Amino acid sequence: MKKYTIYGMGAALVDTEIQVQDAELTAMGVDKGLMTLVDEARQAELLGLLQGHLVKASHASGGSAGNSMIAAAQFGVPTYMTCKVADDADGAIYVRDLEQAGVAHNMARRPQGTTGKCLVLISPDAERSMNTFLGISETLSVHELDPAALADSEYLYIEGYLVTSDTGRAAAIRARELAEAAGVKTVLSFSDPGMVEFFREGLQAMIGTQVDLVFCNRDEALCWGDTDDLNTAMERLKPIARRFVVTCGAAGALAWDGVTRHDIPPHRVQAVDSNGAGDMFAGAFLYAIGRGEDYATAGRFASLAAGRVVANYGPRLPAADYPALRAEFFGD
Repeated sequence: MKKYTIYGMGAALVDTEIQVQDAELTAMGVDKGLMTLVDEARQAELLGLLQGHLVKASHASGGSAGNSMIAAAQFGVPTYMTCKVADDADGAIYVRDLEQAGVAHNMARRPQGTTGKCLVLISPDAERSMNTFLGISETLSVHELDPAALADSEYLYIEGYLVTSDTGRAAAIRARELAEAAGVKTVLSFSDPGMVEFFREGLQAMIGTQVDLVFCNRDEALCWGDTDDLNTAMERLKPIARRFVVTCGAAGALAWDGVTRHDIPPHRVQAVDSNGAGDMFAGAFLYAIGRGEDYATAGRFASLAAGRVVANYGPRLPAADYPALRAEFFGD
């Protein structure tokens, strides 16, 4: 038995969520529904323009892989997170949230700098538009890897956002190489359509010859396949991924387990905030296959969990909801 079910790596960010109108996104020049990398000055400018909204803002530790690792840990499997935060108030918040969720890490000593922040703007249709200042997270490198913990894990989960950083991309490539050498299954999330469109070569380097599992949404799959037909896109995912899951929002998801395609039905909810939905899906899915479930069952559980997230504000659920959801679905 391995010590950890999942070893995750990605950007560590503290989210500030603010509800806005579509007209405000347009006025501020924010690309709706996408993740946009910004510098600290641009993020401060946006916060200034949204000053009147800040009384309604909510704050939480975020980052795609971090959200997924917290979800998997809260559902009940041991996880480990490699990321980078600074010795500041936001860094302390991030580490505290990991520890409260039971996620292991190696951030006992934190360097000087600024912890990454993500301004998440939520539109009335529940779409999230992210403006991310990576801060010290942009310098995540091979030095933050824990090879022993990685080798003692069943799965390596790499967040696709790492492709935007030279050192982060190199760390992801090295982690994948270490995982392959140790017989650890490799998993990659495409993270955002912009990562596929603008950083395809870097993603391919992170993938190497082929990974065991890819998570992507419909737009990312179509972009990777350079097509407007989802079936064609799925065929073009097979050379890079032995298995994959394509989430399709309100239409559910599609899972390929290497042999069979599974159509995963959606859970109908009144969506208020899509932030964290894909992260929850990945974390819940990895939890389920980590406990031995097949892809069809894992997909149904992940769809249920993601539906619960979009019906609430914030990227995660209250801590007590995870065991309750597990019991509701699995009966344990």
